[in-house]
Amino acid sequence: MSEILVVHASPRGERSHSRRLAEVFVTAWQAANPGARLTRREVGRALIPPVNEAFVAAAFYPEPDARPLPMQADLAFSDELVRELLSHDVLLISTPMHNFSVPSGLKAWIDQIVRLGLTFNHTLDNGVAQYEPLVRGKKALIVTTRGGFGFGPGGELEALNHADTLLRTALGFIGITDVTVVDAEGEESAERTFQISAAEAEQRLLALVREF
Repeated sequence: MSEILVVHASPRGERSHSRRLAEVFVTAWQAANPGARLTRREVGRALIPPVNEAFVAAAFYPEPDARPLPMQADLAFSDELVRELLSHDVLLISTPMHNFSVPSGLKAWIDQIVRLGLTFNHTLDNGVAQYEPLVRGKKALIVTTRGGFGFGPGGELEALNHADTLLRTALGFIGITDVTVVDAEGEESAERTFQISAAEAEQRLLALVREF
């Protein structure tokens, strides 16, 4: 039975469209998978520490099993987030697009879970860096909302959409390549326009429940 980790990235609460759409999927998924484990991780309205010098020094310590206690403390929260990710089969990220990318809390979460020796490995081949993803057998669903239109695949503003690209790249780097994106666009347009887009997104999400 699948276990799902839901990462909410919007800094808004009840007014968040990405949260609402994601919860449409979650409600249907729970109904189809009674008793399955579901974990919610808040990164939009809770402080996710940014990577700093102490984090980098601890993460790249040459003997991970012999890290000094202060370094272990520097990585404690990251360790928790990585364990959480690895213990679930499905990752659901709900996020708006902010200024062509993702909210800062979600970027901080990504920085915390992309970890040498845990989610990826790094070696040198004749002095050239080689990377190996360590995460296996997981699927991801990204539920995203955008203020304007045309940021999706084939849209006239697709090149400005660095949110989807960032998420696909970061998740793929650690080994999560089975990624589905469901979007709703036009929040900054006429209300009816966005309502239509959001309703279409809801139907896509409900249709995806059986696949996750």
